[in-house]
Formats: sequence, structure tokens, C-alpha cells
Amino acid sequence: MVGSFHAACAEAGLVWPLPGPGIGDVLAGAGGALGCDDPQATAAQQALALPAADRVVVVMVDGMGRTNLAERAGHAPFLRRLLPGSLTLSSTFPSTTATALGAFGTGAPPGATGMLGYTVLNPATGALANLVSWTGVPPAEQWQRQPTWFERLVAGGMTVTSVGPQRFDGSGLTQAVLRGARYVPAETLAQRVDQVVAAARSPGLVYLYWGEVDKTGHQAGPGSLAWGEQLGAADAELARLARSLRPGTLLVITADHGMLDIDPAARWDVATSPELARGVALVTGEPRAMHLHVEDGTDPQQVVTRWREVLGANAVVVPKHDALAAGVFGPVDAHVAPAIGDVVVAMARRATVADTRTQTAESLLMLGVHGSLTEHETAVPLLVTLT
Repeated sequence: MVGSFHAACAEAGLVWPLPGPGIGDVLAGAGGALGCDDPQATAAQQALALPAADRVVVVMVDGMGRTNLAERAGHAPFLRRLLPGSLTLSSTFPSTTATALGAFGTGAPPGATGMLGYTVLNPATGALANLVSWTGVPPAEQWQRQPTWFERLVAGGMTVTSVGPQRFDGSGLTQAVLRGARYVPAETLAQRVDQVVAAARSPGLVYLYWGEVDKTGHQAGPGSLAWGEQLGAADAELARLARSLRPGTLLVITADHGMLDIDPAARWDVATSPELARGVALVTGEPRAMHLHVEDGTDPQQVVTRWREVLGANAVVVPKHDALAAGVFGPVDAHVAPAIGDVVVAMARRATVADTRTQTAESLLMLGVHGSLTEHETAVPLLVTLT
């Protein structure tokens, strides 16, 4: 195994970090386009080459990686027309919704937001916490302390509207990373598009979230017919959105991460693998990106060695200090550091590791996965049109 995290990633075919701007620049850039004079907003607007506008609509299509979209572009004629010449943004590590939306909503890296994966260690309890369902986690503002771009723009006098399902209104994840906007509930994508069009009649920022592409990818895989059909359905409604917006409205479409199809022959369960389980008290994260919290008295390097021996070329396994030195989580705040694993794992190829001691058996059966640092997972599109 090559010593440094970056060298090990290159050897394993992982591509982090991608050059250029990242998912954390999108809302800042939208604010810059609206005239926010914050230096971070101005720099992001320039980096993303966004034109000035008094109405900006930002759409987040969960799970629509740039490579996935390019491979299935025949299902998405509207989005396909926006691909040539568009920017590629980098997601986060882990390349997963809670972490990427943390960066998207705040402009800050996971080491500052504490949004370190689908599940994390809650240092206050020593137990597993879920950052999507927001169970086992302190109140959102206590866990995720960075101001959101919605809060910053509203404080600057701008109108910000967020459109999404009723169940997300006031949820822990929403409060953690997207707090500050006026929330408008709508269930189907067509209903959400209608609400966005209505809200965008007035100047300001409107945000739309759509999660069905990601959901279908997990269930059927991004190479499936079902995924292509779900992408096509989203494409049709986004095309209608573009046609319905007032002239001069800036429409920005992006994603939080991509996805790849699983290799059923390269799946491990910590619960049934003694060498993976030995010395590991808790596994957090997700099947493509893990934090390993070792048992008291266990040398993390011994766990690193065992995991490398079992997984071989299917993973990059490093001790915590190597991951921090590489900056994979960005600058790490003191209250976040204890939640990072003693060992950090990034899966390569199409391999996965789950732990059914704490995770459901269904986590082993997902056909589409994300979280690690392949191009499929980390590269997301920035698709821009001025209506």
C-alpha cells in the first residue's frame, strides 16, 4: 500500500479531489448572481461563471452524477442540451447526501459541519447517530454550527424559498444544512415545479430538491431501465420548469453525488468477517465510505493492517491522522474531530462493506451505491441556463 492517502487513492483508481469548484460553491454563487456582495459569494459566482440575475432557481437532483447523466443522456433531452461546455463540480467525501448537502448548504467542508456520513458516532453518547433521519443526534444547530447560505442571504435582505416534501419541513437534516428559507411543501415533482414557478415570479432565490433519482438508483442501480425512466421523468419536468419561468431567470441544476452499480461478488459484512470485526467497536458512514472506531486498547494501525489484508485493492484504508493530513474532510473543528473514525476507509472498484451488527440487512442488498471517490460518485454537473 502506498503511504499517503492521495497516492493510495491514485493507485486504487480514485479521483479525489477533482480540480476546480465544488458543490459548496453553488449557493454562494447563486447569491453572487443575485447581487450579494459577500466576497465568498462574488468569488463563487466568478468561479461558476454565473450571470447576474434578479431571480435564481437552484435545483438539486439527488444522485444524478455527471458521469451517470452522460451515460444515460438519451433519456434526458433537456439536460443533454445543457451538458456541452458545462462545469463539473466535485462532491464531498463521503460522497453522500448528508455530507454533500452540508457543504452545499453552508459552503463549509465536512470537518466544519460535522456532516461526516449517513451515520456517525455521537461523541456525547458513544452511540451510532443517523444524519438523514436525525436520530441519536443533538439539535441541528448544536451539531451543525456553520451558518447556512439561506440564513446569510436572508440576513442580507433577499427572499429565499425552499420547495420540497412536507416531511422535510423542519426536519433535523433541513434545519442542519438548509435552515433559513421559507419552506413550501409539495410532494410530486410536478407540484414542486408549479410552486417554484409561483415563487420565482418575485425576485430572490428558489431552491428545489428531488430525491427519486437517487432512490431508484439504490433500488435498481443507475444502469437499470428504471433509473433511465426516472431520469427521463425528471428531465421532462425540468424542461417544463425552464419553459415556465419568467424571462431572465437564472436556472441552475446540480446534484449532490453520483452512483455506481454494485459488484455482488465484492461485498463484505463486518458482522460475519472476524478479521474485519476484530478490534472495531463501531462502524459508521456507509458501505462505500467508513469510519472505524476501534475498541479501547486497540492500536488503530493493527485494524488498518487487517482491513488492508482482507480488502486488498478494493479499498484505501488509512489511520485517522493520514486522512486528516490529506485534508479529506477539510479543516476540522474541535467539536467535530471526535466523530471522525480512528481508521478511515474509501472503497475502490465496485466493492462495499456493511456491518449488520448495526445496519439493516437491506444495506447489503442495494444495487446502486455511492460514498467513495470514483468519478461516478464524486463528479456532479453544473447545468446553467438563462431563460
